[in-house]
Amino acid sequence: MHRQEPESSSSPRKVTATVCFYIVAALVMVIVNKAVLNKTPDLPFTFLFIQLVIAVLLLRSLALLSTSRFQHLLPIKFEVPMLDRTVTHKLLPFLSVGFLGLLFNTLCLARVDASFFQIARGLLLPCTILVSSLFYGFIPKANVLIAAFLVSCGFFVGVLPSLYGPNLAKEPLTALIYGFISCLVLSVQTVLSKAAAGKYPVLALSYWGNLTMSVLIVPLIFFNGEVGTLQRRLLSPEENWTMFIAGSTVTGIFGFLLGVANVLSIKVTSPITHMFSSAAKSVIQTLLAVLIFGDVLTKYRLGGIVLITLGTIYYTWTQSKARSPPKPPATDLEKQIEKGTEMKHAGS
Repeated sequence: MHRQEPESSSSPRKVTATVCFYIVAALVMVIVNKAVLNKTPDLPFTFLFIQLVIAVLLLRSLALLSTSRFQHLLPIKFEVPMLDRTVTHKLLPFLSVGFLGLLFNTLCLARVDASFFQIARGLLLPCTILVSSLFYGFIPKANVLIAAFLVSCGFFVGVLPSLYGPNLAKEPLTALIYGFISCLVLSVQTVLSKAAAGKYPVLALSYWGNLTMSVLIVPLIFFNGEVGTLQRRLLSPEENWTMFIAGSTVTGIFGFLLGVANVLSIKVTSPITHMFSSAAKSVIQTLLAVLIFGDVLTKYRLGGIVLITLGTIYYTWTQSKARSPPKPPATDLEKQIEKGTEMKHAGS
């Protein structure tokens, strides 16, 4: 019987380092992604394809170095995993959901500015709580629901002008739809990642995920008419490819790091804690968007940021209060997740 690793089994230093690693990688990805999409909005899937290919090549290079005479210089070693029919069948939901999440995430980011992007995906936390509750079979405790309520209020405050105000427009509403689908799909992936990370190596999951998504995205490049667009851009003497090439390289490298950080964060912590880390990251990202892209921070967006921050702080405070050294116990929610996992494996 396989048992999920609870968050309490990880040291505070390990959890902190993992969460910080995830936040930095995610911030670089979103900011650079938005910069490239602003420059080439008609090549979103081509840009995404290059990112994924770079990540796959980096993992392949790591595997080659792991078997070379330089292997002693590597902090970690990696072998290219083989997918047999049994493993493919087990990981197919995880890989498919990851692809859909990446797809709608990119479509959402391409249609709004970086600060509104986080608001458009503000329902990620409540979606994750709902999916986790249904998957593991428990009712979240009051402190988790209060924190989720505050974060959800931040979402609705932030999107209010797009729904009822004078700024009502087709693109923000479309982005909200893409953002909601992205939240729902990624919340399912978060729960599946927690289960997959307990059975397969983190780098193997990252390799399989990037390889699968790079193959699945090729038809979308043709369907979106990006082949013709790319040809016209290549033939144009006025086209400047510096941003596209540099952005593709940076996001390819950090996409590789984010794939590892995303799975590692869920493995070391829990799906719910991972989502609150994402909420904290969104606040920092919004501030960076104002500084870098000159996004307008309206009172509604500011109010949304404040509520999201309050929800994150409240959850973090209740979680730390529930612990007592030297071996801090898991929070009530994480205990229920652990119990639900054991019951699932016992019945399988």
